[in-house]
Amino acid sequence: MRLSSSDRTESLADSTPVSQLSKGKGKARVEIEEEEDGEDVGDGEFAPGGDADYFAEEDEEGRFYGGGLTGEQKQILDIFDHAQGEGAIDNITVPAVRRLSQRFERAVNKNQDQRSKYPDDPTKFIDSEADLDAAIRSLLPLAQVPSIAYPEIVKLGTIERLVGLLAHENADIVITVVEVLHELTDEDVGDEADEDEENEQKKTETMKVLVDSLVSNAALELLVQNLPRFNEEEESDRQGIFHTLGIFENMIGFNPQLSRVLVSKTSIMKWLLERIQKKGYDENKGYAAELLAITLQENRDNRLEYGKLDGVDVSLRVLSQYRKKDPDEGDETEFMENVFDALCSALAEPEIKKLFVDAEGVELMVIMMKEKKVAHSRSIKVLDHALSGVTGTAGCETFVEALGLKTLFSAFMGKGEKKKKAAANAAEDTAHTLGIISSLFTNLPSDSPARIRLLAKWVEADYEKVTRLVEIREHARARLEGAEQGIEQEKKDLATEGEEMGDDDEVVWYLRRLESGLDVLQLVDYIGAWISMEDDGARARFQELLNKKGKSFADVVKVLIEFHDNIGEESEDEQQTDSPSQRTIIEQLIPFLEASEQ
Repeated sequence: MRLSSSDRTESLADSTPVSQLSKGKGKARVEIEEEEDGEDVGDGEFAPGGDADYFAEEDEEGRFYGGGLTGEQKQILDIFDHAQGEGAIDNITVPAVRRLSQRFERAVNKNQDQRSKYPDDPTKFIDSEADLDAAIRSLLPLAQVPSIAYPEIVKLGTIERLVGLLAHENADIVITVVEVLHELTDEDVGDEADEDEENEQKKTETMKVLVDSLVSNAALELLVQNLPRFNEEEESDRQGIFHTLGIFENMIGFNPQLSRVLVSKTSIMKWLLERIQKKGYDENKGYAAELLAITLQENRDNRLEYGKLDGVDVSLRVLSQYRKKDPDEGDETEFMENVFDALCSALAEPEIKKLFVDAEGVELMVIMMKEKKVAHSRSIKVLDHALSGVTGTAGCETFVEALGLKTLFSAFMGKGEKKKKAAANAAEDTAHTLGIISSLFTNLPSDSPARIRLLAKWVEADYEKVTRLVEIREHARARLEGAEQGIEQEKKDLATEGEEMGDDDEVVWYLRRLESGLDVLQLVDYIGAWISMEDDGARARFQELLNKKGKSFADVVKVLIEFHDNIGEESEDEQQTDSPSQRTIIEQLIPFLEASEQ
């Protein structure tokens, strides 16, 4: 049963916690505001001197007529109070945790008993409902001492009972449970002053105990089943959904493998896709898009489920509204970016690439590139993912047919860009533009009309695009040299200290070099090698410009060799296609450049 707004206000007012959880994302620390000189902070005085025992007259159920708190509630809030003052961590001991758990258990049992006795008379169980709400909230301080509290509340069955309450008839109780679980699973639980390596390890171990208990008690399934119960016209229900999504984010953040469990065992993917389509923007719509992006990170099964539920179509419909208008700054922009990111992650799968082409996603992204709105940069990123790999051939052909070359090379040349565009965004656009061009050279069939149109772009306007390519190369090389100097110094320092350099160090240094310009340099030289092999005039101009910078094809070959050696093995899908992989192509480009240098 769901209480009316007035009933909820009256029944739960006395159990309102002395602290309020933050409604924003992130850590909602439990705090108490000190009263000054005994004055009440609320509208009226709670009791003389703030003493709940002042009104000592009890009814037959042990409730106080005046203050509205039972003796048990007062004990709970006393523990809650003590947990907030100085030495809070020291005050929450194992015996204190056990007492809280026992009181919580009694509150659960009493409410169940009252509801079973008087199922049709809410006035008979409304008081026990308020007691239960207070007992649930009394567990909040346990998030400050996870190492002490979590093993105990799992062992005592407290977590099992909390999860069981997710099926409670009163949605307000469910919302309170969700708020508490959101707090308990927060990544920042514990005392920030004790974040040394040993305590962090212990906190990780105890968090695992909690998360494993939640999973084994079917918390994920119950949380998702509750989502349709909430009415987002009500503020409390909106917060219930927000905290539910927060629990999912916290649990996946702790154990990314739970992303697959969440999607495979529940209908969360369907709910997320429906939620991001609702008109207008609100906080929960933004959070739904963020969680969608999280669930699609590095998980093939989730991506295929996304495709099965028409996720590609849904995402394209949602994004199409940003063709001609920009999102509002701030949260709506983040929402848009999360939908783009979700699509980019899913496009790693060949099946999603096909769905994207069939849904005319390539054409939509080309239109967005032309419009020069905020979505412009994100559309370039999506196309980079959609056209990559040998399974991107259909997308590449569609891209040329959709007249994407003109817009692509306009972006490549930096034409029409806003002067104040952040350097980081401009660099990202350049990298994705190079990625698209690289994919076009890799995937467009030889002598096809589409490939001829691509090559013609490099010849026109006196090879201006070759000149631009070398400019980008020089900028990337300068950035890379700065990073390599730092890496060389680190190697010298390790040698001086007598420490050996292992494979892990080499991987870290290679990744740092990629981030510092090597990724762009590899794409530039791959494209440069292609245009050199395809057109004599382009080769002559590329070689001439390299020589002016004190470089030659030998330098390009060196870059391509390292590029080749660090490309992963071909996937099953790549092995089953007739198109050569990028790795195989590089093996053919290198001898050509070496012969041209002689």
